[in-house]
Amino acid sequence: MRDFFCTINLDQEEVFRTQVVEKSSSPYFGEEFYFEIPRTFQWLSFYIYDKSVLQKDLRIGKVAIKKEDLCNYTGKENWFMLQPVDSNSEVQGKVHLELKLNELITDNGSVCQQLVVHIKECHGLPLINGQNCDPYATVSLVGPSRNDQKKTKVKKKTSNPQFNETFYFEVTRSSSYTKKSQFQVEEEDIEKLEVRVDLWNNGNLVQDIFLGEIKVPVKVLRNDSFQAWYLLQPRENGNKSSKTDDLGSLRLNICYTEDCVLPSEYYVSLRNLLLKSSDVQPISASAAYILCEVCRDKYDAVLPLVRLLLHHHKLVPFVAAVAELDLKDTQEANTVFRGNSLATRCVDEMMKIVGKHYLKVTLKAVIDEICESPKPCEIDPIKLREGDNAEINMENLRYYVDKVFREIVRSSISCPTLMCDVFYSLRHLAAKRFPNDPHVQYSAVSSFVFLRFFAVAVVSPHTFHLRPHHPDAQTSRTLTLISKAIQTLGSWGSLTKSKLSSFKETFMCEFFKTFQEDKFTESVKKFLDDVSSTESKEPSGLSEPVHLKEGEMYKRAQGRTRIGKKNFKKRWFCLTSREFTYHKQQDKEPIFTIPIKNILAVEKLDESSFNKKNMFQVLHGEKPLYIQANNCVEASEWIEALCRVTRCNQKRLNFYHPSAFLNGSWLCCKATVENTVGCARCTADVPADTQIEIDGDRETERIYSLFTINMSKLQKLEEACGSIAVYQGPRKEPDDYSNFTIEDSVATFHTLKQIIDIVEKLNESHEKYQKKRSSSAKYGSEENPIVGKVS
Repeated sequence: MRDFFCTINLDQEEVFRTQVVEKSSSPYFGEEFYFEIPRTFQWLSFYIYDKSVLQKDLRIGKVAIKKEDLCNYTGKENWFMLQPVDSNSEVQGKVHLELKLNELITDNGSVCQQLVVHIKECHGLPLINGQNCDPYATVSLVGPSRNDQKKTKVKKKTSNPQFNETFYFEVTRSSSYTKKSQFQVEEEDIEKLEVRVDLWNNGNLVQDIFLGEIKVPVKVLRNDSFQAWYLLQPRENGNKSSKTDDLGSLRLNICYTEDCVLPSEYYVSLRNLLLKSSDVQPISASAAYILCEVCRDKYDAVLPLVRLLLHHHKLVPFVAAVAELDLKDTQEANTVFRGNSLATRCVDEMMKIVGKHYLKVTLKAVIDEICESPKPCEIDPIKLREGDNAEINMENLRYYVDKVFREIVRSSISCPTLMCDVFYSLRHLAAKRFPNDPHVQYSAVSSFVFLRFFAVAVVSPHTFHLRPHHPDAQTSRTLTLISKAIQTLGSWGSLTKSKLSSFKETFMCEFFKTFQEDKFTESVKKFLDDVSSTESKEPSGLSEPVHLKEGEMYKRAQGRTRIGKKNFKKRWFCLTSREFTYHKQQDKEPIFTIPIKNILAVEKLDESSFNKKNMFQVLHGEKPLYIQANNCVEASEWIEALCRVTRCNQKRLNFYHPSAFLNGSWLCCKATVENTVGCARCTADVPADTQIEIDGDRETERIYSLFTINMSKLQKLEEACGSIAVYQGPRKEPDDYSNFTIEDSVATFHTLKQIIDIVEKLNESHEKYQKKRSSSAKYGSEENPIVGKVS
């Protein structure tokens, strides 16, 4: 029984870490991570560690999945066998080589073959003990009876070394020339020779560490010059072990998407077609509705669709239209919006996107209290442990439920306007559908705000970023009981039958006998009235700053000293809509504050400045604040958050220095005046919404990809709409379109034709781009617009 945790790594760079599961041989982590990938990578890896208090944490095993293989596992739950962690297999990065075969005439007139190997540079070599490595390369010409090896110079403290060294090897002997024509290479030698390049980290006083290798057969060169980037590979047999079965296995659910986002003008037609969906009659004939119909998993379509409609302020009318269609199929008032329909999924996703801050200001304080100072709350007699007092537990649970409920019903002033607008539409549509039921207007709203928003956030606070980790088993049980209670209290204002008769568990029925029903019912109704009203409210942002992001990073001293590592200190950073601060520790008073209005630019900092990765700079009135994030994902998220919140600052800079000012000059442009104008143009493309991170082109590209994947369904649906027999006679191939909603075949056919035509044009644009990229762009070029994300 050991203490385990798991890390998620891009190649060898750790980007996330789970909580520690103590005293277990079969740990359940139950944590979810969603992140954009800000750089190229070869492997997505998961390492299982045995936590140690006094010594270095022990790596038990790993699961490593090649980028190219991620699509084979996406969207499915899989068990992966843990593999041993072998230093020979811990390889990442690439090397740029130029190879050439020359013919040389010797002094006696004979001809020999010479191999020229120009090792130019490497990119993305791993960190060694958290620091940039000291790499060098060995270049070898290897054959059955020869192993000629040469070595580059060591490059200090860099993961992207520039070698630019050339080595010469004799391939064929001049004495063998007599049997060959002047322009031939000895075939028996060429077939057996290969160039091998090995990368190493110089260990100085300890053993050198293998970083990877590549092998190129000499026969592929012939008499041509050959230049390319090569991905470094592990040694042969470097990761094999006879004990792999003893390490156990890891269960993962991975969803990886990769999109090639073209310039915005390519998406005008598709974007316009999607945005006018709410105006199409009937709504089932709209492009947005058809998208969700043809996708096997509606969630794949709902996420980009909701984000795109949000971005262009078209979500509320679309939700109203699909909700009205949903209500047509609802026969009983007490089942309004209880299913898993397109309308409910759209509202769920909308609440997750726009309600993040609302949840934080409403629930974070009380959730922190429950998790950090837990009281026993188990009231199920079957689950009570020896020594537990059921009455005290019930009092504890009642205390927590009262506190959570009180925070919720007082929070209407903080509810985002967009959520209020959606709830207003749902409320009036439900009342129109069931005019004789006075309670349905409340159940239409409570089924979302209580059942699908607050209750879900209470039971899974880590999913909504209210807590950093999944709570322990006892706390999870307490949160589950509180969540059940909140669901019940939220429905009290909308149920027509006896409240207590709805409980399956007797112990919950007994618990609710202690509540004054009328008092809670009135509170719920008043809250639901408030959050489904379109009357203007004072936004919560005026009374308190919006909390955007916080976390631990390293900052460089503001020019006071330059003595090695002491220059960088660990600090707790906090970003709100008003200021950017850092603190010695979390929850301590800030020791440095920058008002948001004073920030002039936020940009990446070249690695060469301090030989450190994942650095960025915040430019304000004083010296630049240099910050090092813990990994590339974290750095990207901080830069994006800071850029969003400062996008409207009137004094934003147009130019900046991508490197630091050290020893009297800027490292980038060598200028000697510290306050001179920057030498590089500032990043201009920042998202336009402080609260909601949405890239409209990215979401439209994702929708295009979904249409492309489901093109056969679109075509079959088009055939179905075009055939009168589909509606008057027996349906053929029912699995393909019998479950689709076709209210108006002519309107649906017209939309389908537009979708197919637009997708085919975008296919042509993508093919042209891919041809251009394959002929002109080297591997890993930063001009590549392909972006990926993992959950």
